[in-house]
Amino acid sequence: MTATPDVDILVIGAGQAGLSVGYHLRRLGLRPEQDFLIVDHSPAAGGAWQFRWPSLTLSTVNRVHDLPGMSFEETLPAGSDNAQAATAVPHYFELYEKRFDLRVHRPISVTVVCDRATAATCPNQQVDGLLHAELKPGATVRTRGLVNATGTWDKPFIPYYRGAETFAGRQLHAHDYRAATEFEGKHVVVVGAGITAVQLLDEISQVTTTTWVTRREPVFRTAQFAPEDGRAAVAMVEDRVRRGLPPGSVVSVTGLPEDARVRAMRARGALDRRPMFDHIEPDGIRWADGGFQRADVILWATGFRSALDHLAPLRLRGPGGGITMGGRLATRVESDPRIHLIGYGPSASTIGANRAGRAAAVELTSYLGIPTHPNRPED
Repeated sequence: MTATPDVDILVIGAGQAGLSVGYHLRRLGLRPEQDFLIVDHSPAAGGAWQFRWPSLTLSTVNRVHDLPGMSFEETLPAGSDNAQAATAVPHYFELYEKRFDLRVHRPISVTVVCDRATAATCPNQQVDGLLHAELKPGATVRTRGLVNATGTWDKPFIPYYRGAETFAGRQLHAHDYRAATEFEGKHVVVVGAGITAVQLLDEISQVTTTTWVTRREPVFRTAQFAPEDGRAAVAMVEDRVRRGLPPGSVVSVTGLPEDARVRAMRARGALDRRPMFDHIEPDGIRWADGGFQRADVILWATGFRSALDHLAPLRLRGPGGGITMGGRLATRVESDPRIHLIGYGPSASTIGANRAGRAAAVELTSYLGIPTHPNRPED
């Protein structure tokens, strides 16, 4: 017999995705801390935005999409284009949490989630038909359903290349980047072909010498990014996760925007891209043809992976390393419909997270048979 849960739905993460889920659960009439609970490991509101580098301003960041029910613009003072994203966006999230009374509990990390099929992996849990989320600091939440919205920021990815451990200079991921000025007088190798790589390459190449290295030839988009381009990118990723494959790169479909900043970089030679090196040596990198580049710093702008380690005992991944997803917007784990993932696959973008938040809230409450009373949260 199933035991009584602490809450019907546990939401892990309070970034764009988690707050969107909370909003839609409130609209369905669920009560925070009684019917659902949101926990977040960050010290304050703002998701990953609060950890972005200081030079990332609202004028340089990719568009910040509004959370449902409240405009980002209404929280900004006049002339705020140069405001730091790491300040402005968390302020918006904080006001949003208060307006819709989401009652996020932080800082709380979920270390592991178990169920009755994994009792041997999680010896502290009871076999009672519920999902058990073990929290840090020490507590356990028993829940009937789970929405995982942990995103990717806490899972920076650095590929291994032979000799990396011998490098005498500094290696860091874009996750840990703060300012270009710390690299003055050093030669920096920037690795990666995404928007973040280009942004950081732009900043660093203005204060010191750089080498840009990518696995594939970057494709720049001169035409304006149209809605159909976004839909094509999302459809590609959605198709992969519905087939149980790991999500692919969206940049391969959308390309990199050719704006004034990129044209300036091209003019000063910062976009003279080199192919991926063969291995790393103590004082630089060496290509397969024998060519060598001395380097003091290797900056890996090589993306992130979904932060899902705490779900490992549930054995959600298939043989190919991906998680087979279903539901209207591919947020539902096919092998366990009690679990929805937002920020995985097509819902990884901010606008995708908004749409997925509603889909997950509606589908999960329906699957669990939770009575809903649709309403608009009070402003």
